Amino acid sequence: MRLMPIACILMASSLVAQEGKPERDLGDADRSAERRHVLVVPAGTKVPLVLKQGISTKNARVGDPVFAITSFPVAINDRIAIPTGTYVQGEITEVRRGGRVHGRAEVLLHFRTMIFPSGYTVALPGALEAAPDSMNTQVKDSEGKVQADGQNGQKAGTVAKTAGVGAAIGGLGTGTIKGAGIGAGAGAAVGLVSAMLTRGNDVRLESGTTVDMVFERSITLDESKLRSAR
Repeated sequence: MRLMPIACILMASSLVAQEGKPERDLGDADRSAERRHVLVVPAGTKVPLVLKQGISTKNARVGDPVFAITSFPVAINDRIAIPTGTYVQGEITEVRRGGRVHGRAEVLLHFRTMIFPSGYTVALPGALEAAPDSMNTQVKDSEGKVQADGQNGQKAGTVAKTAGVGAAIGGLGTGTIKGAGIGAGAGAAVGLVSAMLTRGNDVRLESGTTVDMVFERSITLDESKLRSAR
């Protein structure tokens, strides 16, 4: 009869141990599967784009839309995260034309939305990092501001050219060195005024220009929504 209390004690201990052992949360499987279907594109990732319309500081306005398309896929962990042909939309957030005396033309744009071929849409924190195909421009800073090259050399050339023409006319008109000097001075003055009245180069990014977008923070993609995009 003494065996009965011992058996009861062992059975009770077994039940307590089973109750104390944490059961696997059924939601863990779902969360694990969800993690397998998530792709995280880290901050600093570069995405090559092709502009679908031109941009010029001559007529651009703050708030104007910018349209581009990815020209090369981006892979994360051996899986395509951003396929070629993904649409990217942005907007111009700052624009300034070149000054007549000083100040270069500048334009700043940010990329806001990425639309995959499947229709899956993701909000972006994208900035312009480089515009290797653009002529007479440079990306000024980490914000992605595009700035036109300076024109000091061109304006100096205009002054020198008009001074030379003035010298030739003055020399021919008077037949003297003094006349040539007077003509040169007058020509230089005309050239200087002309240069001062001329605006600096505009920033021009033609349709089809290749630019590099960089993510300012990481973005999370639902891989299940990308499948039809492959």
